[in-house]
Amino acid sequence: MTNLTFQVAQTWAAALGCALVAGFFYAFSVCVMPALKALPPKQGIKAMQSINIVVINPWFLSAFFGVALLCLIAIAMAILSWAEPRSVYGLAAGLVYLIGTIGVTVRVNVPMNQALAAFEADSAQADQFWAHYLKVWTRWNHVRTLAALLASVAFIAK
Repeated sequence: MTNLTFQVAQTWAAALGCALVAGFFYAFSVCVMPALKALPPKQGIKAMQSINIVVINPWFLSAFFGVALLCLIAIAMAILSWAEPRSVYGLAAGLVYLIGTIGVTVRVNVPMNQALAAFEADSAQADQFWAHYLKVWTRWNHVRTLAALLASVAFIAK
């Protein structure tokens, strides 16, 4: 495989991977979280606790972190070919995904999921946390969605 063929394949794989992750998070923002919010808190909490266990699977993790690896490669390729005018798109795409999707997940969404897991679904404290969780987790999920989508667009523009 020539260097140009590798770059094109890597760029399109990253673009499609970012779009896939954006779609996954978008579905949560517009379908899953509103559906959980419509449930009584105990049921919503139990459902989200279950989702947070099930989502840790090879299919999701390989897409989520596989795209991160492609983004790291894109950043390295952009730095190594900085003289090329479109290399800025690869750098921007990689950074947006790593910071806005991976970073937000690690710093906000996962800790919130871990906090939710610690509650008994029928406790009064869980009800109070649930209202906060729905608002804050979903807001940051919108950020993850947008970051992955913008990264996809930047890879396509490259």
